[in-house]
Amino acid sequence: MALSDHVPFETIRKLHGVSPDEVKAIMRSNLKTGSYRAWRKRVRDFRDRRAVYK
Repeated sequence: MALSDHVPFETIRKLHGVSPDEVKAIMRSNLKTGSYRAWRKRVRDFRDRRAVYK
């Protein structure tokens, strides 16, 4: 779910009980370094453009 550009952290928290910091830690441990950085950049860029997002 976290890789999807359409699922905010709040939805992940409601469905799975995982905080945004825990999601980031899970993603960091399961993705390659470059993939994790690209994901974080994408999330930050979308967050800056949309009022309600990750």
